[in-house]
Amino acid sequence: MTSETPQLDVVTGAFSYSGSAITRRLRAAGHRLRTLTGHPERAPAGTDIDVRPLDFADPAGLAESLRGVHTLYNTYWVRFARGRIDHQAAVANSRALFTAAKEAGVCRVVHVSITNPSLNSPYPYFRGKAAVEQSLDASGLSHAIVRPAILFGGDGVLVNNIAWLLRRLPVFAIGGSGDYKVRGIHVDDLAELCVNLGASSERVIVDAVGPERPTFREMVDAVRTAVGSRSLVVSVPGPMILGLSRLLGVALRDTLLTADEYQAMTDGLADSSAPAVGRVVFTDWVAEHGSDLGRRYANELDRHFRSGKQPA
Repeated sequence: MTSETPQLDVVTGAFSYSGSAITRRLRAAGHRLRTLTGHPERAPAGTDIDVRPLDFADPAGLAESLRGVHTLYNTYWVRFARGRIDHQAAVANSRALFTAAKEAGVCRVVHVSITNPSLNSPYPYFRGKAAVEQSLDASGLSHAIVRPAILFGGDGVLVNNIAWLLRRLPVFAIGGSGDYKVRGIHVDDLAELCVNLGASSERVIVDAVGPERPTFREMVDAVRTAVGSRSLVVSVPGPMILGLSRLLGVALRDTLLTADEYQAMTDGLADSSAPAVGRVVFTDWVAEHGSDLGRRYANELDRHFRSGKQPA
């Protein structure tokens, strides 16, 4: 790479939620961009991003797609098991990606993980994330690991769908007291952090969290106020919230909340006491964007596994 040639970086899932935010930041910095994606056919027409398949069954192809790359920004993961892909398979796939990056001579990896991963976690999601971090560390690649809890901003699913439900339901149920904390970060703040770490050579693990640390109940109340909802927010036992989520999921043809997600949140795994690295305050952002939130339902299964109309 000459001084006149812009740096080439790869983002896994450059058209996805966090991946697209990282991509925008890299484009603004003048970098050349390539993506590895499991859905290359969904790339926008006319995109200037070099689109390659994220095919874990083709290690030689993966390595070739990573050759000449300075930084790999890895957002690949699975939220929940579906079909043949579960968290154990996602760990193996991630290991294959890091092996290919090593073979290709990638200079740097910035990996998006999760707050509070642990190999001893009772939750497969958090065990898997810890195993991926372990594999990256063992690879010998120069790397940084960023650990967000939840993301908000842009076309994110969680806050939008809370708003959608609050706009339409006379009663909004939360599990237990709702006093478990949720330390979110704006997706653009996450992207800025990732790109800054991509330009570094330091091995570092950072909890990617914003300046505010609301409880889940406070988060829901902030969204309710912002959208002008009259929905009554009530506390119900955990098993009931999971049953209600399953019923709504059937109606919406989506997975709203898994048992592991709910239990991990109530265990405090979406929280962190680390210093803030994001600048956007959640309640300020919600108040500013309340008129737009929840106008349409964001169907995660449609986004990742199928195409089709989403509920209005």
